[in-house]
Amino acid sequence: MTAKTFAIITDIHSNLASLNKALAIIEDRKQVNQMICLGDCFSLGAEPEKILEILQNFPDCIFIRGNHDRYLVEKIWEDELPSLEGMDPYDPICKSIVQNEKWTAKKIGDGGIQFIHNMKIAHREIIGSTLVEFTHAWYEQDDKPPTVSEALHWRDNVIKQNPEVERVVFVHGHVHVPRYQKIENLTILCQGATGLPFDLDKRGAVAFLTINGDVDWDVVRYEYDHQSTIDGLQKRRPPFYENLTNTIEFAAIRNDL
Repeated sequence: MTAKTFAIITDIHSNLASLNKALAIIEDRKQVNQMICLGDCFSLGAEPEKILEILQNFPDCIFIRGNHDRYLVEKIWEDELPSLEGMDPYDPICKSIVQNEKWTAKKIGDGGIQFIHNMKIAHREIIGSTLVEFTHAWYEQDDKPPTVSEALHWRDNVIKQNPEVERVVFVHGHVHVPRYQKIENLTILCQGATGLPFDLDKRGAVAFLTINGDVDWDVVRYEYDHQSTIDGLQKRRPPFYENLTNTIEFAAIRNDL
């Protein structure tokens, strides 16, 4: 195959209204060959069970495990002094997020944990002379995407191992803000987030990547029913829900409560 189009969602974080809108946009798109989810599906939001039910009905989707997905299978709340992403374990914010992970794991149950176990760490394809790598952040490092220098070093190794490759595309999620960097024959891409944007733009994001001798990156930002998402958080009140409500409202990390 010398041409292929990927539809990409990432960082859903149990935002049901935004996920449903993203899937409707993908369904309306012509000639999508592969759907990919870059992780962080369930934690933080109010509807993890419903998200699981929807995602389980997409058997042809490639699911990449995110750091929040990993916290669920590792049962981070059982650690003696749990922490995540370098946070101070004594910080009330950290403690609240850890409790959210515990709440989420209980909601998705054993079936959800098995679903996460079946996720991939990364996905790689070579299309013509272009190599495309999909991860949540980076392989063996799911909570910090590569810097440009790290990515260039990785590119050099990839091309050395795959001499037929002339161009490399690296696609990640995790950061919740858009990224588009083109350096020589390396392109680094992030659409932002489907369910929890941090770029001051409240709209969700779904992306379409087409490899056809060139790299066509199309990010669709869309409006969805924010109020239903906020109402769901306030109704179920999962741990950390007040901070999440503000993040949804302002499209930025809001821990200044």
